[in-house]
Amino acid sequence: MIGKALKYIRKEKKLKQGELSKILNIGQSTLSDYENEKISINFDMIEKIASICDYDIYFENRINKKKFKIKDIERKVD
Repeated sequence: MIGKALKYIRKEKKLKQGELSKILNIGQSTLSDYENEKISINFDMIEKIASICDYDIYFENRINKKKFKIKDIERKVD
C-alpha cells in the first residue's frame, strides 16, 4: 500500500522515476521496486520522498483518531 501512495505523490509532483531517483541518489530500479512493493522501504526514505513531493505522511489510529507523523513513530520505535 505504501508503494502505491509513493507512486501517487511522485506523479502528483510530475516527477518521473528517473528524476526522483537522481534526487534521492538511488537507482531507478530501486525506486520502482519501492513503488511496486518488491523491496521494503524505511521511514527515512519515505520521509525524503514525501518531503521532495511536498507531502506530510501521517498514520492515523482508527480507534482514537490520533495522527502520527513519521518522525513521531520513529522516536517510539528507536
